[in-house]
Amino acid sequence: MAVGAGWRNYIFVLVDTDDGLTGLGEASLGGQTNAVLGMIKDLEPLLLGADPARIEHLWQQAYRHAFWHGGPTFLSALAGVEVALWDIQGQALGVPIHRLLGGPVRDRIRAYANGPRGDTPEEMAGSAVELVARGFTALKMAPWEAMPILTGKARIEAGVAKVRAVREAVGAEIELMVDAHGRLSPPVAVRAAIALAPLGITFLEEPCLPGNAEALVRIARKSPVPIAVGERHYTRWAFSELLDSRTIGVLQPDIIQSGGIAEARRIAALAEMHFVSVAPHNPWSWVNTMASLHLDAVLPNFLMQEVITDPEPWKDAVVSHPPAIDTEGFFAVPSAPGLGISLDLEAAKRFPPVVGRPPEL
Repeated sequence: MAVGAGWRNYIFVLVDTDDGLTGLGEASLGGQTNAVLGMIKDLEPLLLGADPARIEHLWQQAYRHAFWHGGPTFLSALAGVEVALWDIQGQALGVPIHRLLGGPVRDRIRAYANGPRGDTPEEMAGSAVELVARGFTALKMAPWEAMPILTGKARIEAGVAKVRAVREAVGAEIELMVDAHGRLSPPVAVRAAIALAPLGITFLEEPCLPGNAEALVRIARKSPVPIAVGERHYTRWAFSELLDSRTIGVLQPDIIQSGGIAEARRIAALAEMHFVSVAPHNPWSWVNTMASLHLDAVLPNFLMQEVITDPEPWKDAVVSHPPAIDTEGFFAVPSAPGLGISLDLEAAKRFPPVVGRPPEL
């Protein structure tokens, strides 16, 4: 089902079993609501009458037996189903999902805010201070709009000025990341990375559009700031070329667009082989956040978990018991059986899906 969340939609997947259990997953994909809902419908025949405990078998059937597979629409739908199956299995056994994955390797999970926001350095700095007051010790901002392929120092510096204002407002102890959203060309991205380096940036995300691995590698080799990529790379096969270049600092697979928890874990294992950290991408609802926390708990090379900070119009009415960030910027490792979160279907009906494409991210 699709639920309106302000300017965009969240897509939730519910899988019912004959035993009376209902699994919950998320398949959100900006601007492709109807396409994903249709893909979920296309996966239904595979699931009807199947054993929900055969998660890997069902995933492989869906992925390998389809002549046309891959891409964000197919994988988002598949991920929503796969997470729901993990939820069912955890509920059936009375354990959280991370226990099914081998158990946690950490006692708590560090979060970073997808924010601050603002059109000016002053607005960005004020937003950052508010997020730090909420407990976040790491922040990620997007200081640039789309750029021409070549641009002068002034436009680069306009974005750097926002980052500088945030650094001065929150101090040296708060970790800062910058997301370019693929809006820079390789030469401009290199100049931007050099300008950001004195501000102590943890990583620069998506410095140019994905799809050209060689361009990303060229940037990474010249950048004094570690480069992070992955939200628009799908399945383990898309990451191998980047990892083989030995230039990428952080991978950011999204459980939804990667195809599910198991596939995101496989991507993380590839990253571990190359001494690369993993910071799962997650601009979605608390459902995908919870799924990500179960994954984070078991990854030895986990760095930080992205969390959306913009309030939903329905707050906590649709998703029950969302996790809380403590005063040091950490989540507790989930302890409830399965995913550990549920959907209020009646409340969700009060928020119909938004029509049209979302604004540019």
